[in-house]
Amino acid sequence: MHKKEIYTAGKELREAEKVLVLIHGRGGSAKEFLALANQLNTSEFAILAPQATDFTWYPNSFLAPIAQNEPEYSSALEVLEELLEDIKETGITSENIYFAGFSQGACLTLEFVTRNAQRFGGVAAFTGGLIGDKIYTENYSGDFNATPIFIGSGDPDAHVPVKRVEDSAEILREMNANVEVKIYKNRPHTISEDEIKLVNNFIFN
Repeated sequence: MHKKEIYTAGKELREAEKVLVLIHGRGGSAKEFLALANQLNTSEFAILAPQATDFTWYPNSFLAPIAQNEPEYSSALEVLEELLEDIKETGITSENIYFAGFSQGACLTLEFVTRNAQRFGGVAAFTGGLIGDKIYTENYSGDFNATPIFIGSGDPDAHVPVKRVEDSAEILREMNANVEVKIYKNRPHTISEDEIKLVNNFIFN
């Protein structure tokens, strides 16, 4: 189970008008992932990065049956739910709250925002898709109200099949998100400079 451990950078939450939540990948650390914000147009943002206990949000592949990733998976979603509530309690509205995640963190990001669809500032999923051995549409509700959502991935990628990226994008569009997908041929499992540029133009402009 995950403890609520949040690393911060940028503006103080109570002084900021916008917030970026950064969700690290498997084996990654929130502290190190804060550095991603330096490459994004977020100099006026409060940056919050939750840390997964034991550096992993859930134990198995995001394509495994849900039960095989419990109880860590539900616990990870709860951490994000609490964090979103904490941010809103400071008076910051959802359209000024942004999310970005990489790999396992990108999957968790997409799953969380789709379960809680509303007008967010924007979402960047660097190599990710909705979680499960299949897509459980009954878990998703709300209206993104034109939230810009970017998903980038490699083809092939060692962890995330292109089909799951495309199927996830379709669900997001059905829920009224403004989705941009970029698939890179033979790109390593990483965040590319091109993705940073696209995200800055599309979401953090």
